[in-house]
Amino acid sequence: MGTGSQARVNQEVRFCRADDGVRLAWARHGSGPPLLIVSCWLSHLQHDWQSPVWRHFLDDLGDIATVVRYDERGFGLSEWEVSDFSLDRRLADLETLVEATGMDRFALLGMSGGAPVALAYAHAHPERVSRMVLYGAMAAGGLRQEDSAEEAAFLAMIRAGWARPDPLFRRVFTNAFIPGANEQQMEWMDELQRTSTNTDNAVCSRIARHETDVSDLLPGIAVPTLVLHADDDRVAPEWGIRLAAEIPSARLVMLESRNHVLLSDEPAWAVFRREVAEFLEPDRVTVPVDHLSDREREILLLAAEGLDNGEIAERLTLSVRTVERHFQNVYLKLGLSGRTARAAAVARVLA
Repeated sequence: MGTGSQARVNQEVRFCRADDGVRLAWARHGSGPPLLIVSCWLSHLQHDWQSPVWRHFLDDLGDIATVVRYDERGFGLSEWEVSDFSLDRRLADLETLVEATGMDRFALLGMSGGAPVALAYAHAHPERVSRMVLYGAMAAGGLRQEDSAEEAAFLAMIRAGWARPDPLFRRVFTNAFIPGANEQQMEWMDELQRTSTNTDNAVCSRIARHETDVSDLLPGIAVPTLVLHADDDRVAPEWGIRLAAEIPSARLVMLESRNHVLLSDEPAWAVFRREVAEFLEPDRVTVPVDHLSDREREILLLAAEGLDNGEIAERLTLSVRTVERHFQNVYLKLGLSGRTARAAAVARVLA
């Protein structure tokens, strides 16, 4: 399965601030073309590495791409004391995060309830998005009239059982997400819910997601798009076909699974991994160094002279932390990681 525990060691966690002051957490790991994941609301940048439900996503995607992911406001390592979970707010957060990463152009992976944000971003900023993968995705969370009683019951279960040690109520959601899971995987999903956020955020974000609808944007999505969807998905039934039909440049791959979150031991996961790797392959073309900023090239040239970070900082009257951040941005832009990243970046600027 590739990088395994090494990917976790190499994960870099950073923080930035949204324009309303909310702290947002993001991380990157792996190597290859940049892939920004707009994930579902259930995430925790650190906890996910221990998960038998999510770990294979991190390992395998890190083998084929430089993965950038983040916890949405109200979840994981991002700030929990928030009240605005609207689409506009989530899109603004994504725009802030993109600038914080230093990426100019990248692929997007919109997963589950994160897909509307990815779709809105790709529609608004097609020049930044090389291609887009939609997985278990939906463009709207609106409820039909006949679903209102069922949704009221779900919200009541969240309020009653989200924070309880006993996972009785949370297991209802787990069964919907991964009906094919074993007991260990079920228990991890039960616990992820309680670990990822508090009861109020779970309720408010769910209500906001059901008010989200970007369906009108679909015909205007101009980037190449790969839609991957389980054929028996209970969480987002029928959305895969609809997305592929309404996005002009989309291709649909149906996956033989009833899990909204594909598990590592099911055949559909191998199909998912292969399709994503092949789809991202055009982005693997070497990025020219003229995509780097003047400051980034200047720092690489000083590194080529043998200066360490402290000496570069002194020469340019910068802090060491700023120099380190420039190096990390260079690595991300050039698709480099690991111990040889510095030498490879220097070699590229001298070529």
